[in-house]
Amino acid sequence: MSLITNVMDHSLDEGYAEAAARRKAVGESGLPKTLRAKLGLAVGLVFAALVVTVGAAQARVEAPVVAKEREELIDRIDQETDAADELEDSVDALRADVSARQREALRDSGGDRSALVGILSGAVAVHGPGVRLVVNDAKDASGGGDGDPRSTSGFADTGRVRDRDMQRVVNGLWESGAEAVSINGQRLTALSAIRAAGDAILVDNKPLVPPYTVLAVGDGGQLGDRFQNSADGLYLHALQENYGIRTAISVEDDVRLPAAPSVIVRTAQPITEKGTS
Repeated sequence: MSLITNVMDHSLDEGYAEAAARRKAVGESGLPKTLRAKLGLAVGLVFAALVVTVGAAQARVEAPVVAKEREELIDRIDQETDAADELEDSVDALRADVSARQREALRDSGGDRSALVGILSGAVAVHGPGVRLVVNDAKDASGGGDGDPRSTSGFADTGRVRDRDMQRVVNGLWESGAEAVSINGQRLTALSAIRAAGDAILVDNKPLVPPYTVLAVGDGGQLGDRFQNSADGLYLHALQENYGIRTAISVEDDVRLPAAPSVIVRTAQPITEKGTS
């Protein structure tokens, strides 16, 4: 307490007080004494005022130019936005035309089975009874695997849903009788690929984020029971029990799946060998 009291009573160092007393005794002040010094101070003040005045005037002159450039930039942004919207509309129209031509080609080649061919190929949107399966990472996805094979696939921990997990889920649904499947709105076809890029899961080169909602069209009740009792359904249950991966499956009266963004129809023709003379 004595130290605090001393600091409060002598807040100003004695050296500062002595220096102030000496300056006061000799009549020193902060202002210049000679005429030359006073003129120098006056010139400095005038120069500083001149710089401030010129800067303010220049800013005032340039303000309309900056505002005009800003308006021009906004106009360019609006024009490019309109052009992008037109291109998107054109892409949508072309995509609709391609889909219509694909359906026509399927109808011509498939006959009465064209509707079924379109559904199985993913070329048309589909809806009907089915199941909704939600797969999500564990709440605390931070633990290691201690030599478990899951810890050697390049992912950060064992509580993350991985590409091979989603592959088994989708294959299990197909095997259980699903007629059409999508993941987070991405329709799957026979040419779809589910793979990993770092910690992200890609479906046809499009990254997905958890939770992963899998919709499958089929006989809802039987489809759900068959999947849960299949090897892939038991695998998903094991992930839930051992790694905390969260899953939820429900039977739905009507699920809607979009058409695949692009279905490339490939044909093959035999090569005929020409006779040599």
